[in-house]
Amino acid sequence: MQTTETKTEVKPIDCSHYIDGKYVPSGNGKTFENVNPATEEVLGTVAVGGKDEVDQAVKVARKALKGEWGNMPIRKRSAIIRKIGDLILERKPELATLETLDTGKPLWLSNSVDIERAAYNFHFFADYMTSVGTESYQQDDIAIHYAVRRPTGVVGLINPWNLPLLLMTWKLAPALAAGNTVVMKPSEVTPMTATVLAQICTDAGVPDGVVNMVHGFGETGAAITAHEEVDAIAFTGETVTGTAIMKSAAPTLKKLSFELGGKNPNIIFGDANLDDVIETTMKSSFINQGEVCLCGSRIYVERSIYDEFLERFVAKTKELKVGDPFEQDTNVGALVSEEHYKKVLSYLDIAKEEGGTFLTGGKAADVDKGYFVEPTIITDLGRESRCVREEIFGPVVTVIPFETEEEVMEQVNDTHYGLSASLWTTDIKRATRLSAEIEAGMVWVNTWFLRDLRTPFGGMKHSGIGREGGAHSFDFYSELTNVTVKL
Repeated sequence: MQTTETKTEVKPIDCSHYIDGKYVPSGNGKTFENVNPATEEVLGTVAVGGKDEVDQAVKVARKALKGEWGNMPIRKRSAIIRKIGDLILERKPELATLETLDTGKPLWLSNSVDIERAAYNFHFFADYMTSVGTESYQQDDIAIHYAVRRPTGVVGLINPWNLPLLLMTWKLAPALAAGNTVVMKPSEVTPMTATVLAQICTDAGVPDGVVNMVHGFGETGAAITAHEEVDAIAFTGETVTGTAIMKSAAPTLKKLSFELGGKNPNIIFGDANLDDVIETTMKSSFINQGEVCLCGSRIYVERSIYDEFLERFVAKTKELKVGDPFEQDTNVGALVSEEHYKKVLSYLDIAKEEGGTFLTGGKAADVDKGYFVEPTIITDLGRESRCVREEIFGPVVTVIPFETEEEVMEQVNDTHYGLSASLWTTDIKRATRLSAEIEAGMVWVNTWFLRDLRTPFGGMKHSGIGREGGAHSFDFYSELTNVTVKL
């Protein structure tokens, strides 16, 4: 689960808003402290933005939309977007260190996943945007119909704390590629890499006013979602906040793209390659401290291999090292904040009350400071258990045996969530049949977290609205006007 990385000495940064190509403080001077979740030390201060800062950011974004950026040739805009990815890679040691300081995740993970994929998001859409076309139809000898694509407008990008840079770039890259201007709001607990990213965009040649960022809490996000001059909102986060955003955006009928919570099943049949299953399930259970919306936290194992799976899974889990995220052999770092740490621990108490058996973990890790929780495997919980049904978003998984396809599929789909699923079997007919039955936006067969950026990414039910990736991103970040020419 890790690679060898070396720590780069990077000084944490104070985080100001970024509006019209420069860093600015809040008008009222308010700030709050940014805390390192692994040490509980203060990293710096973060500006608290409100309606005034959002108004200012939206105003300059609207102006920039009608200026150089909105009229820039596609190849020139593509070159700038590619340059953003290049600069992210040039500053990889700095960005990886800041990401680890902010989130508590291991440095090797920040380097190998977060920063690499953030850069690739820009490289991918820099290439993709040059080949995007529109529809054209000839209606006999009566008319020709064709579609003209234009930017959606000013887009609000509201981001979570678990993969701060990666998920912000997943939205920012296609938004810029389609010619939009943006107002970003990073999570208040992970503000540093977004702050650097804003300057990187300017350094790459993005005109002033195209990329803007306002820090703050829920009130800041609410000011963005309710603003009359914001045309669309792209949000990744938990479902309750998504509901609030829908209410806020409704009066102005904004376009919405949501990637929300997940309680994803990991379904393992007896004919699966157990070596591959164990290796991948370790990742899908505990990577990034389990703070990944796609983690397979509900593990269903066919009874014929249940005991063997548990024996091997428990043994590998006990080998994981929890601790200093800057140590090269650390597998599991700190949870992102004290608030989230307490939430995860509360679910461990709930599991005990519900009669769960803890095969590993079940408590805070034995670390002097910081918000560390031991990787936890729980059995003997029923399908109505809160720990089975609710998103914990930590290094906690439940394991449940099953006898038949019908039994497991009933449990798999018995949830309000529908983000992703993993299915392990060597029976291709079964894999094809069950993949079509699983109520989720993404199904991985004999793998997990394998992505092609052209494919649709998103969830159904309470896990989201819409899809991102390739043409799906461009459909959201652009509007089509149909033109009919009579012959």
